[in-house]
Amino acid sequence: MRVVIESPAGSRVKLKYASDLGAFVLSRPLVLGVSYPFDWGFVPGTRASDGDPVDAMVLLDAPTYPGVIVPCRPLGLLEVEQDAKEGGGRQRNDRIIVEPTVARRTIAHLSDRLRQELEEFFHSVTLLERKNVKILGWKEAAAADALIDHSRCDR
Repeated sequence: MRVVIESPAGSRVKLKYASDLGAFVLSRPLVLGVSYPFDWGFVPGTRASDGDPVDAMVLLDAPTYPGVIVPCRPLGLLEVEQDAKEGGGRQRNDRIIVEPTVARRTIAHLSDRLRQELEEFFHSVTLLERKNVKILGWKEAAAADALIDHSRCDR
């Protein structure tokens, strides 16, 4: 799969690709003291249950740049539920965790510590956004593949 980077590792703002503009726009600054631990982006050609492309965190030990396309393989899936954007209850907003296929230093698997830190990061970035994020649990790489297959716009 390919991931388009929106916000690179170290960024203190959330960037979002606006397809109507063909450009990246500032979505919001993150909470004080919080920055992206890894590159953040989306899988093009997909539509998740929240209406946006499937979210992806790319575990690479160096940041890239907005707009860079990174060929990746899935490592796992973090199942997340949050308040819907426009009211009307709760919705899923799962995130896939991937690593570049060209990575020289591989993560190989998601340790318990890394999983906990990623969960805390996703809580922190939505702290003041009134999203009421709830972590539902982790699934393995096959679940990430299944989410991508199910979310393809060309199905």
